[in-house]
Amino acid sequence: MKILKRNQLVILVISLMLVTAGYLNFTSTNNNEANKDIVAELGDATLVSSNNIEKEEENIVENKEEDYEKEEEKEEDIATQETDNINEQEEGEKIVETVQEDTYFTTSKLERENIYSQMLETYQEIYNNTNSSSEQKEAAIQEIAKINKTRNAIMIAENLVIAKGFEDIVIFANSNSVSVIIKAEKLEPEQIAQIQNIVSRELEVGAEIINISTK
Repeated sequence: MKILKRNQLVILVISLMLVTAGYLNFTSTNNNEANKDIVAELGDATLVSSNNIEKEEENIVENKEEDYEKEEEKEEDIATQETDNINEQEEGEKIVETVQEDTYFTTSKLERENIYSQMLETYQEIYNNTNSSSEQKEAAIQEIAKINKTRNAIMIAENLVIAKGFEDIVIFANSNSVSVIIKAEKLEPEQIAQIQNIVSRELEVGAEIINISTK
């Protein structure tokens, strides 16, 4: 009976050891699987976090590039607008200069004709005045003839110069000098000589009192 009990005790101890070993093994396996799941989850979280960071960085870079491109476009638009404004201003100034030049020649000829008309009117009044002496009337007639001759000579000279290819001209003449203004940027020496010859011949004056300039 004692031997049987001892054997039963040994079997019981062995059974307890096997149960304990199985439990420990089961617990260890579950812990390993749990740890693997945690590591996997952490790995996935890390991967997702890394991807999000990369996407955010890419978005930041793209936004900066878009902002830079928009800034460049804005600067280009501003530069283009400024260039257009400058061009428009320059064109406007050129138009104003052209109008002023055209107005100068037209206005100058009108003013010259007004002066001649006033002079003619004055001498005509002297001639028609009953109180004027015969000498005064004779002098008045001579001045009237001289003015008309000068006017005609100037008109002929201006037309001849324009016929040579010049755009416009105005001539002012008195007893001491003749001023010739040509519409041109510059004149070549042969052109100056050509103009001088025409004016000298038509107005019957010496070349030394003829002053030629451009406008």
